[in-house]
Amino acid sequence: MRVIAGSARGRQLLAPKNQRVRPTADRVKEALFSILVSRLGDFSGMRVLDVFAGTGNLGIEALSRGADSAVFIDSHRESAELIRKNLEVTRLADRARVVVQEAAAALRWLSRGEAAFHLVFLDPPYAEGHTQRLLELLSTSPLIDAGTTVVAEFSAKEDVPTRFGRLAESERRVYGDTALSFLTLSDRGEPCP
Repeated sequence: MRVIAGSARGRQLLAPKNQRVRPTADRVKEALFSILVSRLGDFSGMRVLDVFAGTGNLGIEALSRGADSAVFIDSHRESAELIRKNLEVTRLADRARVVVQEAAAALRWLSRGEAAFHLVFLDPPYAEGHTQRLLELLSTSPLIDAGTTVVAEFSAKEDVPTRFGRLAESERRVYGDTALSFLTLSDRGEPCP
């Protein structure tokens, strides 16, 4: 794994020694950030939330590209330590915070004091039901607003709906076994443009 662009471009990220964490593949990450750049443009000024952060791969890429800050959530202490090491390696630790807590509990806790994020990455373990449960939670959370883009990564074999209340999918891309869903809030009944 490496950082693709920005201030930490080319830096290798530390990967876990076991198979518990499944980092986003470089080719999928490149496609994801290409789409985000075409949709959002510059990352400067953005606040980023990386849920099921694992290695911190996605949030670190956003920070490297100029995001102001990032919050990383992971329930495993080993993953949290790996994220911290990767933040140090990339010299981005001063703009990041790592929360070691189960995802839903961390989102509820953050919603008590955090403003809405501009970009949310959701990359849970495949086929365990986390994607739908957390998208439903996010759909009513003050952590997202009309200016938020949520990106959910899940197995292409999973049957994940395209709408969760006002949170609606605007695009879905499939790369081999991996699906990426781009969601935003909408007041209307149809998916967002």
